[in-house]
Amino acid sequence: MHPWNQPILESFRKRLERLPHALLIHGPRGVGKLALAERLAQLMLCESSDRERRPCDHCDACRWFTAENHPDYRRIEPEILWKEPPPDKDKPSRVIKIEQVREGLVDFVNIKSHRAGLRVVVLHPADEMQPVAISALLKNLEEPPPGAVFLLVSHRPALLPATIRSRCVALPVPVPPRDAALKWLAGEGAKGAERWLAYAGGAPLRALNYAAQGETLERLLASPAPTDDRDELEPLAEALQKTALDKALLAFGLPARYQTGAKAPAGQAGRAWLSYARRLGRERLLAQHPLNPRLYSHALLSARPKT
Repeated sequence: MHPWNQPILESFRKRLERLPHALLIHGPRGVGKLALAERLAQLMLCESSDRERRPCDHCDACRWFTAENHPDYRRIEPEILWKEPPPDKDKPSRVIKIEQVREGLVDFVNIKSHRAGLRVVVLHPADEMQPVAISALLKNLEEPPPGAVFLLVSHRPALLPATIRSRCVALPVPVPPRDAALKWLAGEGAKGAERWLAYAGGAPLRALNYAAQGETLERLLASPAPTDDRDELEPLAEALQKTALDKALLAFGLPARYQTGAKAPAGQAGRAWLSYARRLGRERLLAQHPLNPRLYSHALLSARPKT
């Protein structure tokens, strides 16, 4: 787990006697929500007699958890996030399917615990579930089986139905303090940490990923152009959107947020760039679909304001 989330873990440890049956762990991408959820799950399953030191990392339960084979723990996520995606599929699914929920929940939470304790399920990201999968989850949240705890990790909780959100205790995970994030990035050997932390909106894990792609992102920011490379579509759309937001901020007399190198536009162009940024926020989702890369990227670039 990342150091900036340690206070959340400490606060949760004090409430082990009053566990909710479902937590909605939400916050921006790249702040360590999944690692926190897994640490919370390990905390619940730890069998150390000293509750103040849980998770102890030494008991049988902790060793099984670390080895990813604890019998009372399940993690449900889209196939594309699996360490080993299904070998028989060219395009692993980006959403959590109903089959995964049925196998991971119905056949798991309704059987007796192997260790006479809790059964813990992590769903990540919870906002990427098929509608029928959401319905299956809702049934378990409406009538939670005894001893079952659900940890829903979400980047965009507003996309979850109110019926799901209302049955969970919200646990927000904020962007960490800038100094803490920079210290962690320095320990990870990230180059240009300050630049990429700004580009990531303060989210350290995203900043680390951006630093690893530094050359590509610098090119997309400096000279965006139509591309035939499908893998560059989403980074290109993101670069255009963040550049547009920086231009809008500069036009309104505010400092740039993402350090994209954008220059203040001429005249009263702030609204035009803000409108373009909003359009890109919608169209970025299309980058994951089987579109013609060159036509798609050309459409994004040609829609830019002329000022």
